[in-house]
Amino acid sequence: MKKHIGYIGLGKMGMNMVERLKEKRWRVETYDVNGKGSAQGLEQLANSLPKPRMVWIMVPAGEPVDAVMDELLPHLAKGDIVIDGGNSFYVDSIQRAKKLAQRGISFLDVGVSGGPGTVRDGKPALMIGGEKKVFEKLKPLFEDLTKRESFGYMGNSGAGHFVKMAHNGIEYGMMQALAEGFAVIKKSPFGLDLAKVARVYNSGSVIQSRLTGWLEAGFAKYGRDLKEASGSVQHTGEGEWTVKTAKKLGVSVPVIKAAFDFRVRSAKKPSYTGKILMMLRSQFGGHPIK
Repeated sequence: MKKHIGYIGLGKMGMNMVERLKEKRWRVETYDVNGKGSAQGLEQLANSLPKPRMVWIMVPAGEPVDAVMDELLPHLAKGDIVIDGGNSFYVDSIQRAKKLAQRGISFLDVGVSGGPGTVRDGKPALMIGGEKKVFEKLKPLFEDLTKRESFGYMGNSGAGHFVKMAHNGIEYGMMQALAEGFAVIKKSPFGLDLAKVARVYNSGSVIQSRLTGWLEAGFAKYGRDLKEASGSVQHTGEGEWTVKTAKKLGVSVPVIKAAFDFRVRSAKKPSYTGKILMMLRSQFGGHPIK
């Protein structure tokens, strides 16, 4: 397999993946709507790639993915491979795989977790769905993006994004519990140093995790009052998708649902708990804290 790939979408995640691959001696053709890429358009990007082409899409879920694919498709050919590494809804990924298969083009849906810094360091988790033979063919790509134990084949088309959806639902619940717990700690009569509490929690306790590490770093950076944060927390589709999918499957998810509902309510009812959630999102994902 030639180490030559196209990347569409040069946001925080996409750009860091590109830089990682370049370090691994990949030739990467890039395109971004903001004009940051090496190609001026998708036709030029496709024409600059050797056949069979590999194209990785890293744009926001939903309509932006379909828009990119509709524009890109006329410039692809049988045997090419398209990878969606964004947070797409798994049902959409199943349909996109079918659409591409009609033209003999393969499709992988890849859930990516870890945040921009983890991607840049070559340690993200990759959850991969699609044809097994295509996954096997692209193993050298995944091995250059992350550690061998950090990527895995999840199953047929849609499986990668299904696992990533559930991952983000779990993440909602974990973040909510930490935020609520530290809101209680802040209200204690002891004037506790929240960064110090987070450091101790993250040094051998049962709740030691990357999230508690980010809490420590966030409190050290922004202070215990988190004055810069508004407390109105943004929410992406994955939390809502997890709740709706669970209902469809007959699975009760009260913790994930409560965490999602809290974020929705926070738009009109900001709180200190919301401030902590915003701080956490800024620490691992580079999201705005205000």
